Amino acid sequence: MSGEPATDGRGDRTAAPRRAGRPGWARDSFLQAGFLAGAVVGATVTVLGRRAEQSARRGLIDWKAAERLAARRLRNAPGSLDPVELRRAAPIYAAAMAEIVPALSRAVDAELPGVVERSGVVDRATWVHANVATFAALMGKVEGDLLDQVLPPGSGLVKATMAIANRMVTTRQFGYLLSFLGQRVLGQYDLALLSAESAPGRLLFVDENIRRTAATLQVPLNPFRTWIALHETTHAYEFEAHPWLRPYLAGRLERQLVSLSNGMSTMSRDALGHLGRALRGASSGENWMEGLMTADQRREFREIQAVMSLLEGFGDYIMDEVGRNLVPDVERISARFHARREQRTGFERAMMRLTGMDLKMEQYRMGEEFVAAIARARGAGALRLLWLGPETLPTPEEIDLPSLWLARVMAGFRAAPASIGDSHER
Repeated sequence: MSGEPATDGRGDRTAAPRRAGRPGWARDSFLQAGFLAGAVVGATVTVLGRRAEQSARRGLIDWKAAERLAARRLRNAPGSLDPVELRRAAPIYAAAMAEIVPALSRAVDAELPGVVERSGVVDRATWVHANVATFAALMGKVEGDLLDQVLPPGSGLVKATMAIANRMVTTRQFGYLLSFLGQRVLGQYDLALLSAESAPGRLLFVDENIRRTAATLQVPLNPFRTWIALHETTHAYEFEAHPWLRPYLAGRLERQLVSLSNGMSTMSRDALGHLGRALRGASSGENWMEGLMTADQRREFREIQAVMSLLEGFGDYIMDEVGRNLVPDVERISARFHARREQRTGFERAMMRLTGMDLKMEQYRMGEEFVAAIARARGAGALRLLWLGPETLPTPEEIDLPSLWLARVMAGFRAAPASIGDSHER
C-alpha cells in the first residue's frame, strides 16, 4: 500500500476519520466549565480564607465562652450558695471592715478612706467575671503581636482554620482553669493594674470558698472572715497609700509581657519541656515559666516576683500582727491555714504549677519571712521604709537574705519611724 493518504474525486485529501467519543465542541465546553469551576473554587477559597483569617484574628481566646464554661461548672461545685444566703453575709463583712480599717490605719499610720464602701460579697461566678476582664486586658497588651506571629496577614484558609481550632481548645482549657481558681480564691483586692485609669480597686470576698475553707479547717467562721478581710485590706493599703507602686509595677509587668510575646515564635522544644517536667513535679526548683525565658527575661521576672513576695508577705504579716487584737484565736486559725497550704493532692499541685499559683504560695512564705526578719532586726517601724519608693523595694537576693536589705537601705536611716504595732513584734 502506498503511504499517500486517500483523495476524493476532486483530488482533495480526505480527512482521517474522527475518534469515537465526545464531539470537539463538547470537549471544549467541558474544559471551559472546568476552568470556570476551578476559578470559582479558587475565589471561594480565597474569600473563605480571608473570612477565616478575620475570625481567627478576633483573639487567641474567646473570653465570653470561657466565662460561660467556668460559670456552668461552678454552679455545680461543692459549697455553692444561693443569692439570698450570700446577701445575708454582706452585713457581717461590713461590720468586720468597720473594725479592720481603723485598726489597720492606726498600725500603719495611714488613712484608707473609701475601702469599706468598695468591698462586697460575691459568688464564684462573679469573681470569674471580674477576673476575665483582667485577663483579657493583660492579653490585649500582647495579643496583636502574638497573632502576627502565629497568623501573618495573608496566611490563607488552612492556617486560619488551624488558628480557630486552637482558639477553641485554648478557650475550653482557660474555662477549666477559671473554674479551678474560682473554687479556691477566698478574697481579692481587685485592681485593674495595667489600665490607663487610676481608679482605686475593690475588695471582693468569695464567701462560698471562705465558708468551705473554714469548715475544712474547723475554725470559727466569722473570725476567719475577719482574718481574710484583713489580708485583702492590707493590699488596698499597699497600693492606695503609695501612689507610685501601681504605675511602677504595671510598667514592669507590661515590659515583661511584651518581651515574652516577642520571643514566642523562637520558643524551643527544650523550653517547652520545662512545662512537662514541672507538671510531673520533676523540675529542679525553677518555675516552668522561667524555662521559657532568656537570661534578661528571667532577671526581670525574678525582680517582679520579689515585689509580689513583699506584697503577699506583708499581707500575711499584718494578718497575724494586727489580727492579735482583732481576731479571736488568730494563732490557731493561722496555724491551720498555713498547714493546709502544704497539703495538696497531686492534681492540685499540678494545676497550681500550671497556673502559677505555686509561685504565689512561695511568695507568701518568702515574703512573710522577709518582713518578719526586718521587723525583728530593726522594729516593726522599719517596714514603712519598704514603701518609700522603687529604690527601697527588696531585690530577689534581699528577699532570700534580709540582712542585705538592712545593710543597703537602713544605712541611710538612723532610726526607723515607729508604726505597725511595735508592741506586737515577733
